[in-house]
Amino acid sequence: MAQREIVASLFLQMMRAGANNLNRNVEMVNALNVFPVPDGDTGTNMSLTITSGVKEMEKFAHEENIGKLAEALAKGLLMGARGNSGVILSQLFRGFSKALAGNETMSPRQLAEAFQRGVETAYKAVLKPVEGTILTVAREAAEAGVKRSRSTNDPIEVLETVVNEAKATLDRTPEMLPVLKQAGVVDAGGEGLLLVYKGMLSVLTGEVVVDQATTKENLPSLESLAEMAHDNAQAKIDPATIENGYCTEFMVDLKTTRRPVDAFSEGEFREELSEFGDSLLVISDEELVKVHIHAEHPGDALSYAQKYGDLIKIKIENMREQYATATEGHTSTHSHSKQVEKPAIEIEKKPYGIVSIVAGSGVADIMRSLGVDVVIEGGQTMNPSTEDIVKAIGQIHAEHIIILPNNKNIIWTAEQVGEVVEVPVTVLATKTIPQGIASLLSFDKDATPEANKMNMTSAYQAIRSGELTYAVRDTQIDEHQIKQGDYLGITEGKIEVVGQDLMDTALTLLDEMAVDGADVVTVIYGQDVSSDQANELTKRLGDAYPDVEIEVHDGGQPLYYFLFSVE
Repeated sequence: MAQREIVASLFLQMMRAGANNLNRNVEMVNALNVFPVPDGDTGTNMSLTITSGVKEMEKFAHEENIGKLAEALAKGLLMGARGNSGVILSQLFRGFSKALAGNETMSPRQLAEAFQRGVETAYKAVLKPVEGTILTVAREAAEAGVKRSRSTNDPIEVLETVVNEAKATLDRTPEMLPVLKQAGVVDAGGEGLLLVYKGMLSVLTGEVVVDQATTKENLPSLESLAEMAHDNAQAKIDPATIENGYCTEFMVDLKTTRRPVDAFSEGEFREELSEFGDSLLVISDEELVKVHIHAEHPGDALSYAQKYGDLIKIKIENMREQYATATEGHTSTHSHSKQVEKPAIEIEKKPYGIVSIVAGSGVADIMRSLGVDVVIEGGQTMNPSTEDIVKAIGQIHAEHIIILPNNKNIIWTAEQVGEVVEVPVTVLATKTIPQGIASLLSFDKDATPEANKMNMTSAYQAIRSGELTYAVRDTQIDEHQIKQGDYLGITEGKIEVVGQDLMDTALTLLDEMAVDGADVVTVIYGQDVSSDQANELTKRLGDAYPDVEIEVHDGGQPLYYFLFSVE
């Protein structure tokens, strides 16, 4: 049969259907989490990640060049990536998109090769790939697709092969990873990827026709999550200290203008534009430039940018007014007029700015008291995206940024931030809230970034972290037979204690963490623990270990009754 090409509009329909199919099955994917804890979020992270990519594609819905549309997908995936599963998904389709660069359409062979390119990109991004995960599903499906493309000119047959092999590999993941077999589940990330592939195939076969923008039901929007970090920063900034008071965002159309314009150079553009303010972010391709800048005179920045093309999607916000509203509820005309006066002496950048991801208002307060500039509310139940962290950094006027993920599922996302922002970034691989706190206690504003990274890393590696939550389903993990509702004591990511009594489980976990002989034990209790319960645990702990200093804090964190640190 004649070769059938996939055109740009059809590719957009395929990606919409893939995203929508995953969106509809988020809870099913979340339920495949190996650990039976209440914050399984693989499906949520993957869904929000691919939704971000498709939303970026939809900005170029009339683009007839499939390579350009794929490039938009890659950008959206980068900025929207959340959690380890979301980062891997973004890398798979990032490589997929690079394979289509410059293409007007996509042949069946190119479709298969794009899947293969995606696998190569994702494997390079993962330091120690583990077989039996989403990576294995993607690799074996792509290999089967490439083989099939050598004997057919039908894209349906190629994608059917990819889907069928992905399903077969997914079914084998429990045999590759003993922990999956023990828990009685397949790999959650692989299931999410299969859902995307099935959605893409449904458009080619005509089973599903998607003619509207990607929708997201029962999940927070990307915009609301980005505003979360923005609002946290507003609550902590004195409006009078803001030097450049207008948050200015706009895009420059380099191609469609009908007037003479200057030749565009991103490096020169960024350097010149930086003279008009701070917190500058510039992302460009051959046709569009996206700009974020904090400027005191936004009109000057807009006038300069207009030399290169037409301005579109302009948004200007008065940050002084926003911050005053966030902290006071309203601002009088008289006080506002004072706030907009520009200081006679420009405020220099401080050496460091620190961003920390946490869950719980009390934990956030602890982080701020230890010098964190911007706290992003998230972590256990909602991982922030690359864009959320980028926007948080945009609120800080510093020469170097330190990011504390405080969750193993956020580290990869944080590490992508350096690709987007201009300011140097150090990501500390903190996997728990106690590790983040320990690292902050060793921060030295006068030390070099290298020395701070070494000292802060040594500090968090020297402590033992524990957490106490509950099981959401029956399962078996290692030697533990777990029933729904059991209390789970976890240390360094491993379930060590299973119990039916909250206090007994907590004390047994602390005993496993070798409290005997320790100097200090820190207890951070969550929103579902009363102060009386916290006091009871402290008393029993003190009776059992009279020589150990005990610190207790109200963290207010959800889902986790206690967070422990032993040092």
